[in-house]
Amino acid sequence: MARYTGPDCKLCRREKMKLYLKGPKCESPKCPVEKRPFPPGQHGRNRTKESEYLMQLREKQKARRIYGVLERQFRNYYEEATRLKGITGENLLRLLETRLDNVLYRTGFALSRDQARQMVRHGHVERNGRRASIPSMQIRPGDVISITQKSRSMQPVIHALAVNETRSPADWLEVDRDGLKATVRQLPDRTSIDVPVAEQLIVELYSK
Repeated sequence: MARYTGPDCKLCRREKMKLYLKGPKCESPKCPVEKRPFPPGQHGRNRTKESEYLMQLREKQKARRIYGVLERQFRNYYEEATRLKGITGENLLRLLETRLDNVLYRTGFALSRDQARQMVRHGHVERNGRRASIPSMQIRPGDVISITQKSRSMQPVIHALAVNETRSPADWLEVDRDGLKATVRQLPDRTSIDVPVAEQLIVELYSK
């Protein structure tokens, strides 16, 4: 399976903002965006000519990088969003938000989406009592996401729970921290999705 294997902090610097891809490190003084708040590369400090297309492209790249999907997969999400009823941009974010790896991250059982994706691939997560190993699996209202019994004593899970102790889970999830499980109460609306993305610009980009 193709995936990005380069440094995550380089992606944040390219977008000139924190995308919170490294969990707690993004909140610490060690975050490279704090030290070098400009794009990577020898021309990173140069002034870039702004254009409508560039703004649209940057929003699309930002959304891809936040959720950790590649270009073709992102395009497939957009095409599916256009077939759904409602606003295409909001449908797109909802599809990305209800990926299994993102839902696991939203519960607080993982420090980052990358860690959540790895936990799913390694078989540490169950959906409705059955092991789920596909990070892109779409989650629906009523689904119960949980950590497998054998994996509940894993150090990454214990550490994530300790770090996220004061962090509130998404309001469309009902989280049982003691039982290490969460129930999807409803699909998230736009006000519940706190990603810094202007989805309308992505729609405009793909509509050309």
